[in-house]
Amino acid sequence: MSDDLTRRPAVELTAALRSKEISATEILEAHLAVIERINPRLNAIVTLDADGGRTAAREVDKKLAAGKENLPPLLGLPVVIKDIVETAGMRTTWASSVFADHVPAEDAEVVARLRAAGAIILGKSNTPEFAAGANTDNELFGPTGNPWSPDLSPAGSSGGSAAAVASGMVPIAQGTDFGCSLRMPAAFCGIVGLRTTPGLISNYPLELPWDPGQVLGPMAREADDAAMMLDAMAGYSCMMPNSAFAPWESAFDLVRARQDAKGLRLAYAQDIAAIGVDAELESICRAASFALADDGAIVEEVDFDLSDARNAYLTLRGEWMVGMQHARLDDLDAFGDNLAGNVRSGLNTTMRELAKAESLRTRVWHRYRELFETYDALLMPMSPVPQFPVKKNFPDEIGDTKLQNYVDWIAGAFLVTMGGIPAGSVPAGLSAAGLPVGLQIAGPRFAEPLILGLSRLVQRANPLPWPSWASEQ
Repeated sequence: MSDDLTRRPAVELTAALRSKEISATEILEAHLAVIERINPRLNAIVTLDADGGRTAAREVDKKLAAGKENLPPLLGLPVVIKDIVETAGMRTTWASSVFADHVPAEDAEVVARLRAAGAIILGKSNTPEFAAGANTDNELFGPTGNPWSPDLSPAGSSGGSAAAVASGMVPIAQGTDFGCSLRMPAAFCGIVGLRTTPGLISNYPLELPWDPGQVLGPMAREADDAAMMLDAMAGYSCMMPNSAFAPWESAFDLVRARQDAKGLRLAYAQDIAAIGVDAELESICRAASFALADDGAIVEEVDFDLSDARNAYLTLRGEWMVGMQHARLDDLDAFGDNLAGNVRSGLNTTMRELAKAESLRTRVWHRYRELFETYDALLMPMSPVPQFPVKKNFPDEIGDTKLQNYVDWIAGAFLVTMGGIPAGSVPAGLSAAGLPVGLQIAGPRFAEPLILGLSRLVQRANPLPWPSWASEQ
């Protein structure tokens, strides 16, 4: 019964709870049992509030017993929050020894929204220090393993959330995405992860509220669950200067209604970053993309090359790193080498370099705008490389090609970020090694329902088994 509950979709859990087939306490205890069994090896959840979770679950059961109506959508669902997002009364460390004992007094706005939607905030998920890295490792907590094989990386920086969801520790989780931080872990762990349109979900009180780079989004095993969570997270915020109203009422309703791809014209691009892509991964993503023709879509391959903007992104990333740490610039020696190195690189950026990068960002935006005048969505491989060893900081080559720097391998993701558009990763199948392969789907601003709707179709055609290592535990 325990394993059954932790492997059921979030949508099914909420329905079973409302029908009184199961209780919130049963849901919580089942997930706590998986956490106790698996988390010591995976290290996905770094702060756990089991007692608080049990108290919250009992309150949910009381509401159900009282027959209350108009119950919130995420009622009784255990959720973990990435450890760079504030949780009232629950330790938030930014994965940094400098803040190892920090306990916020208030929730971040997105956490408050999740609580209001009935979710049980069960703990905090692992991340690199201040989310600066595409592998989930830090000096405070150590590395997070991949539930398909703990010796492999779950990618980063939302690797803890991805591993927790994929292994059944929680049904849904929150992540953030700047370069690839939500999408790449979803791809490496075989789940759905959605980078949202800037302004759709409040970042408050994260730094740089005007910045369109870092956004928050849902992570789930199925597209329907991600859509249900998205509805709870999204909403206008007076605390965010770039906050925006979604042009749709419910992403969940739109995604659930997506039964085919008739009337859609989709573009497939093999390598928008011109860095090379592992042949097996590309083949799997290509097959999953063109198979959408079976659902009624017109799918065409396009030559969409944004590689001239790779260096511009690094410049903008440096500016962002300095901005995020501006209050701590005199204390860089207290931080890990990865974070400190990123900030120091940004400090060396010149105004001329920054102006050139902003000009290129504008051109990237217009290239996407023009593409989406013809196509409804753009599909491409999420990662150019398969899962790499957990203690390897980053891949340094693709096939026989040596990469120029430590973020080159995520260029196909960060060139989507540059355009300020939403994108998601959905499992497209398994490699010969039995590891999940992620397909990236990008669309114009506020195309989240379309992205998740297409993800639904891709998952229907390419269902994954339970992660191999996790299923044996």
